[in-house]
Amino acid sequence: MHRMKVLYAVPFLLALAMAFPATPGNLGFDMPHSYVGFSAKHMVIATVKGQFEDFTGNVFYDEENLENSWVKASINVTSINTGNEMRDNHLRSSDFFDMENHPTITFESTRVEERDEHLVAIGDLTIRGVKKEVEMAFELVGPIDGMQGEQRYGANAWLEIDRHDYGVAWSKTLDGGGAIVGNKIKIEINMELMTPMTD
Repeated sequence: MHRMKVLYAVPFLLALAMAFPATPGNLGFDMPHSYVGFSAKHMVIATVKGQFEDFTGNVFYDEENLENSWVKASINVTSINTGNEMRDNHLRSSDFFDMENHPTITFESTRVEERDEHLVAIGDLTIRGVKKEVEMAFELVGPIDGMQGEQRYGANAWLEIDRHDYGVAWSKTLDGGGAIVGNKIKIEINMELMTPMTD
């Protein structure tokens, strides 16, 4: 079994996870066992959480030639779910994600680096048509052998972004000060990744 690599958060995504076999290869997301979530402050005192339920992605990792490694992910904005239909529709509107004109959130790495004991994916996060470079570090566990000839990995990632950087700027100011919706968005990604099944 490969050694565990623990990668701690760097100040994203949507969006996104990666794992690393010993030999170069592609890894896909096992959707029923994966999660892309976020949280934001509401009226200063509370935290509202949500998730995106429809996303896709792939990872390629080459341990011997790290410059060949990459991560790509795409999130369907319409799949947002905060447990409140009225709020979800507002988030899909032009006040926030502007889903009609920008139906997806994407992340595409430009490089993967090793920093001491850590691996960091550096790349472009695009929200509402605005592209910004972010750095995302990961906690990785595995691999283990699956039931159909595949190998599986667990990956967790965290990122914090300022929504105003991406033009997601709607809010109102409370009479006593502070915003209805906080600017800082925390993103949590928990992925189960897998090589192709062979059995």
